[in-house]
Amino acid sequence: MKKLFLLLSASTLLLLTRAQAQTAGLIQFEVTQKVDPSQMRVVINGQAVKPGSPDFPADISDVRSFPMTLSFAGGFAKEERQNAAMRTVVEGGPGAAPQVTNLGRPYEEAVYVNLAENKLTTVLTIKKGEVTTSYRTDAPFSKAPGWQTTDQTKKIAGYTCRKATVPFKQETYTVWYTTELPFTYSPVKELLPEKGVVLALEGAREQYRATKVNLKAVAEAEVKPTAEAQLVTAAQLQDLREKARADFRQRLFDQEQRGN
Repeated sequence: MKKLFLLLSASTLLLLTRAQAQTAGLIQFEVTQKVDPSQMRVVINGQAVKPGSPDFPADISDVRSFPMTLSFAGGFAKEERQNAAMRTVVEGGPGAAPQVTNLGRPYEEAVYVNLAENKLTTVLTIKKGEVTTSYRTDAPFSKAPGWQTTDQTKKIAGYTCRKATVPFKQETYTVWYTTELPFTYSPVKELLPEKGVVLALEGAREQYRATKVNLKAVAEAEVKPTAEAQLVTAAQLQDLREKARADFRQRLFDQEQRGN
């Protein structure tokens, strides 16, 4: 009888381990962030106006919202942000309400997470004419200390979450995480619990909230970075972003000049 119990326990443990290893799916997040004014292009009566200028409209919202999808499988995950785009604001004249348009980013960017090793890979893909080039940078991340877990709970996207507060970036974040999913993840990498998936968090400049969790088959190859991307440093990747944005702004300016 004892041997049978041990066999059953071992089988149950093996099934649980396999189930956890095979857990895959998607989490949909709604993200709200403060906007970097440098990412806005404001045109008033055909003239570009820079943030900080006396002519810069005062009633433009400095907050943007967009969806983010997390795909996960086999110990890896991939984050994709939709419409987290450069913005242009056009004001027709005195007293006119600003018109805000998302122009799309001049590049594609995806973040891959190695859940087991707490490592991030950012892949930047830039298209110039018919040529498309991908660049990547790898970086480990560490957990922010000072977690204060409470007994307060609530349901988010169908999962019971526990509330915690964490000092981070000279403020205190509120974090809601669930242990009902068999892996550990946070959309803000440093705000990673010891165990569990963060389904909501809130700081002064950013908020994330899961709206849907869909457990489904996801190919592991889809959530791993491509090996074809050129490896660069984080500083070089940022330079590539800035150059792509500058080229994009120049093309917009040239188009405006031709239209005048």
